[in-house]
Amino acid sequence: MHRLAGIDFSDDSVAVARALIGVQVFVDGVGGRIVETEAYDADDPASHSFSGPSLRNATMFGPPAHVYVYRSYGIHWCMNFVCREAGHGAGVLIRAIEPLQGLDAMRARRGLVDERLLCAGPGRVGQALGIDRSFDGRALDGPPFLLWPPEGAPPVVAGPRIGISKAVDQPWRFGLAGSRYLSRRFA
Repeated sequence: MHRLAGIDFSDDSVAVARALIGVQVFVDGVGGRIVETEAYDADDPASHSFSGPSLRNATMFGPPAHVYVYRSYGIHWCMNFVCREAGHGAGVLIRAIEPLQGLDAMRARRGLVDERLLCAGPGRVGQALGIDRSFDGRALDGPPFLLWPPEGAPPVVAGPRIGISKAVDQPWRFGLAGSRYLSRRFA
C-alpha cells in the first residue's frame, strides 16, 4: 500500500483525484492547498497512458505516489501524481492550488502579484512551484515534496474535465466547493 497524507495512492485515479482536494502540497516549502484535480486512467482516451508506455509517459506506469511531469503545448510543465499499481498507467493532474506558503517565490516565478492567479491552472501550478522535467519520477514521500492531509472533509464538487478533446463528458474533474482559486468554475 502507498499511503501518504491519508490517501491510498494505489487506489483508482478518480478516488485519488477526489481525495486530493484539501491536501496541502509543498515543493521546497512553497505551495498550498490543492483545490482542483483531474483523473486520468490507462483505459481513458484522454490520458497520456492510453497508447501504452513510452519515453514521455513512463513514469505513469511506475509506482504510485510518484510525480509525473510533462510539458503542455511545449511551454508549461504540468504535475501529476501517479496512482494505482505499477504498470497500470494512471495519474491525477494537479489543476489548481490555493497559495499558502512561499508566495514571494511564486510571484517571482510567475511575474504576477494577483494571488488568485498564481496557481489557477496546471501550467501556473508548475511554474509557481518551480516544477520542471527534473521532478519527473520523484517520490512524493520525501524532499523536496511535503504533503499534509486535509483538515476535516472538504466539500468537493465534480464535473467534466477541461482542455481535452477526448472523453470530455467524464465527470473526472474535482474541486473545492466555493474556492476562488479554481482554474475555472464548475457548472
